Amino acid sequence: MPADSPVIRDRDSIEYESVDAAEGLQKGVLIDESRGAPTFALRRFTLDSGATVPRHTNDVEHVQYVLAGEYVVGLAGTEGEADLGDGEHRVRPGDSLLIPAGTVHWYRNDGDSTAAFLCGVPNGDDSIELVE
Repeated sequence: MPADSPVIRDRDSIEYESVDAAEGLQKGVLIDESRGAPTFALRRFTLDSGATVPRHTNDVEHVQYVLAGEYVVGLAGTEGEADLGDGEHRVRPGDSLLIPAGTVHWYRNDGDSTAAFLCGVPNGDDSIELVE
């Protein structure tokens, strides 16, 4: 598909797959280079209630927007909220995040409902490296 062609994808056409690094995390690719976007990919993630994503880094920056649920995002090198500490921040619908490439981060859904967020990244390899 040429990069200069507009694209609209019906929500029912998005296929979700489990993410190997974390049980309870699913990813659906909304738009990427295979759909004509030359620079960025937009993905939608869901994080089940009780699910955790271990500490990890990515090779590229991530820009995220919380759609549903409340959950904890840990960001190494930040102070965090007084009740959470250790760089942990509770996020809720409408919050946005910038996670620079190489930043150690993690997620924990300690709420009662499934959380969802959009995540924009540059096209290309978005490899994940788990951190002890």
